[in-house]
Amino acid sequence: MNYLIDTTARRLTFLDSRFYLTEDGSPIPSVTTILEAYPKDYHFYKWLKENGEDADKLRDAAGRRGTTVHKMTEDYDAGHEVTLLGGDGELNFRLEEWAMFERYVEFSQRFQPEIIMSEQNFVSSSLGYAGTVDRIIRMDGKRILMDIKTSNAIHAAYWLQLAAYKELVTEAGFAVDAVGILWLNAKTRSNGKKGDIQGTGWQLVTVDDTTDHLELFAATKQLWHAQNKDIQPRQLSYQLSHVKA
Repeated sequence: MNYLIDTTARRLTFLDSRFYLTEDGSPIPSVTTILEAYPKDYHFYKWLKENGEDADKLRDAAGRRGTTVHKMTEDYDAGHEVTLLGGDGELNFRLEEWAMFERYVEFSQRFQPEIIMSEQNFVSSSLGYAGTVDRIIRMDGKRILMDIKTSNAIHAAYWLQLAAYKELVTEAGFAVDAVGILWLNAKTRSNGKKGDIQGTGWQLVTVDDTTDHLELFAATKQLWHAQNKDIQPRQLSYQLSHVKA
């Protein structure tokens, strides 16, 4: 978690969202925060050059899209009805968000994954990082730590992220056989050949051995700490309640 409740002082203190709190209240960085130190590739700088002043807006919009689609899939898996139209006839979601959600629904209906875990936080003092795991699923007897992505590409850093998550869940006693990315913005145009887990616009890509990715994550973690020796996570503190005098 990234907050502390002081019942004596009746205050709730939130930590910078890039960090989590250990049981003793010490802040440790999230996996995705550590990966900010991972070198950007040619395609990133090409995208940055092409979009110029709009780059920040596009990045923020992509982040909001990802958050929205994640929440839609979480609600769907919890058995809640997810509706495109609101009571007033207005759209509840952007059409590109709904398209990605429908791809998730297709994946779920066609392949019937058993969801073992959903949106679970893991914090490890010994590993020195934390993160939120999208899903652990079971398909064909295989346990897969699965991350849902809505980006325009599967970036190399994603595999480092999943390798680090695998270490977190393994330490917590949840063994997995593979890690995978359910890419809801893929360039696929069909269901593929026999054995493929994909459809139009989506695919599940899995990796069994994350050893090399974990080694790269460890190097990136070392680099991040070298760059952030004096960083102090921001905190916001609120009263638990108020009564007008």
